[in-house]
Parts: sequence; structure tokens; C-alpha cells
Amino acid sequence: MQLKRIQHFFGEYRKFLEQPDARNRMYIWESQRIFQENWDMDAEDWPAMYDSALQNSQTRRLWKREAYEPKRMMLELARMQPDFVRHMFSGLFNEEKQLEGRASRFVYYCDMLLQEYKEQHPRSIENNHYHDDDYQMVSLYLAFRYPEKYTLYDAPAFTRLLELLGSGDIPRANDIERFAKVMQTLYKLMQKEEGLLDLHRRRLQEGLHYTGESLLVLYDFYQFCAHPPRWVQEYAPEKGKR
Repeated sequence: MQLKRIQHFFGEYRKFLEQPDARNRMYIWESQRIFQENWDMDAEDWPAMYDSALQNSQTRRLWKREAYEPKRMMLELARMQPDFVRHMFSGLFNEEKQLEGRASRFVYYCDMLLQEYKEQHPRSIENNHYHDDDYQMVSLYLAFRYPEKYTLYDAPAFTRLLELLGSGDIPRANDIERFAKVMQTLYKLMQKEEGLLDLHRRRLQEGLHYTGESLLVLYDFYQFCAHPPRWVQEYAPEKGKR
């Protein structure tokens, strides 16, 4: 990634944060707060705890869209095998292990439970638990559990971000390990941009949003880069320089 390109898009993002459209994704910080307040690995009624941890007053689009219902299916799996699902999440949240291994193992366990669910419900048309190797929901669990370390993963938008920032190594497949490292690097650089994070934090409402340190701002940033408003200027290197 090229530092001048990063600084250019930070500058455009700074302008964006002063626009009304900058509030369009604020619901993700609300869900992060709700998760932080309700998640309890030791809960006696684990499915009920999981349900209460994934809530939002505005939208359910993080876990329910057309042909995408990971929360509903995880609830089905948790009702069937609550102790095993608890074990799955314990492994996913084990920060002593490599991220890629934890994520892929979590998906593997979901596959196992889905097969058991289909055996118990032979007439069911369910063929997906929606936690596949695109890692969208896996990243949501991690970002909500560890706000200061992870953010939401959108592979196509991340690939577009790398292209815009001049990366010479674009992943051909989902690479959540690299994604996490790039996001942490960008966050460190964003922290050095005077006033930028302050502009972001002004959008947060105490009691409604999660107001602690959170890399969700990087998700907002790279979605802005990948799907920019019309007024955003494309990066143009200085004449005579690459």
C-alpha cells in the first residue's frame, strides 16, 4: 500500500464525515454496544443469550437479508447443541490461536452441526448455515467481541480498497488473517491523522452506540472507499511521480 494514497483517501473520508450520509452505517455501533452488554459465554440459556446479543433498533441487515439468515440458523444449531455451540465460540474467541485456524475451524463445526440438523429434520430445505468461508459473520462475532482488534469483513470491498491504495498483492481468495493485519495497520495510521477520529466519534451517541475504541470505523472507511459518493476525487499521483 502506498502512504500517499492512504493519506488521500483519509482526506476524502474526513470530508465524508462532515456530510449527512456519514450517519448511514451508525447502526453497526449500536449492535456492537448491545453485543458487549449481553454476551455471556457462561449463560445458562445460551440460545436466549445469543439472541439478545444480536439486536438492533433500526435494522437486522447484519444477520438477515435476502437468502442470508445466519442468526436464525445459528439459533437452530444452538437449540440443538447448546454446549457444543458454546465450545465453538470459545474456540473462535481464543486469542492464543491463529486467526485463520480459528475461523476455519468454526466454519467446519458449523458444517458438522448443519449435517446433524438436516438428519434430525429430513424435510428441511436448509442447505446453508451462512457462516461459510466468506467469513462475514465470523468477523462480526470477532469485531463485536474484541472491538479494539477486529472489524467487519467484506471481501470484495477489501479487495477494492487494496487496489485503490496501490497494493501490489491482491488476494485471490478470502484471507481474513491478512485483512485483520491491514486493518490494524490502517487504524494506527488513522490515529495519526489529526482530528480524523474525533470527527468520527462526534457521530456516536452515549447510551445508543458503542463509544469505546473500535475498529468498526475502518469498516466504515473502506466501504466509503469501495463505494464512494460521486463527489469523491479519484487518486491522481503528482505529475512526474509514480
